[in-house]
Amino acid sequence: MAHHIHPIPGILYRETAPIQDDMPKIERRQQPVETLNGTVKEDPSTCPCLRSCTIFLSYTSNLISSGIRETICYLAEHKMVDVLVTTAGGIEEDLIKCLGPVYVGDFNLSGKELYKKGLNRNGNTLMSDDNYVKFDKWIRPVLKQMLLEQNTQGVNWTPSKIIHRLGKEINNPESVYYWAYKNNIPVFSPALTDGAIGDMFYLFSMENPGLKCDIVEDVGKLNNIVLASNSTGIIILGGGVAKHQVCNANSWRDGADYAVFVSTAQEFDGCDSGASPDEAVSWGKIRANAEAVKVFADASIVFPLLVAETFAAHANKTTSNKENK
Repeated sequence: MAHHIHPIPGILYRETAPIQDDMPKIERRQQPVETLNGTVKEDPSTCPCLRSCTIFLSYTSNLISSGIRETICYLAEHKMVDVLVTTAGGIEEDLIKCLGPVYVGDFNLSGKELYKKGLNRNGNTLMSDDNYVKFDKWIRPVLKQMLLEQNTQGVNWTPSKIIHRLGKEINNPESVYYWAYKNNIPVFSPALTDGAIGDMFYLFSMENPGLKCDIVEDVGKLNNIVLASNSTGIIILGGGVAKHQVCNANSWRDGADYAVFVSTAQEFDGCDSGASPDEAVSWGKIRANAEAVKVFADASIVFPLLVAETFAAHANKTTSNKENK
């Protein structure tokens, strides 16, 4: 597997190569920024586009629910990635795990019997209906405050602003979005209503109508970060809307410079989830001269190993400059 790590110079370290060959690639991320390719409406001291290489991490909700939440949390805590993109489940499952337990079950448990017991199966993990009751109780005051700020301060809520607020309110270091909030890492979730959060919006709005969520502003924010980046590296775990949001945004700069896809999805059915990096090249989402690879593997197994041998192994290089700012 080690040779598969090669296509993200400046992001991942290739174990089989001499360390002196790879250090300049890792150090690229720490090089001073000489030029800016565009402009963004961000605090220039914190905009991720001001890195020499902006790293986008995309992942599906199942990886938070039953896979690699702790690994992603580690990356966010130590500011090793610059932008996160995920689905509604990737947000809510992280927050719910701060409120109630999740149990290990089995892929073959009867759905009918689980339903009778108020247990929801996600892969081989089980979550009680009670956790969603706790989530509803926790999030309602937050939504009420958001509605007040919208009406009195003119706050235009977007998915990324909502996630930022939820990360602040959860106030739990076990949460990915707590660290994204603390480290000002933008988190985009264009399908934020596709899950329990959407249910909470629905229930809240029945009693407190008027709360709005502007997805158009977030599209502009993400695209502008891409346009302003000096170079981009994309790490795509799984597929779906999170994968395409990152890839499509990078088409605005004629493609990402580095890309690693980790997925078990196949290309034969024509879906974007299984599409290869070379297909993305044809759309201008990855540059023709980019270093890119697709690893056909279970991300919940592979990604922690990649992080251990790359980001974590070179933590002093990937975090020192950021933590000194």
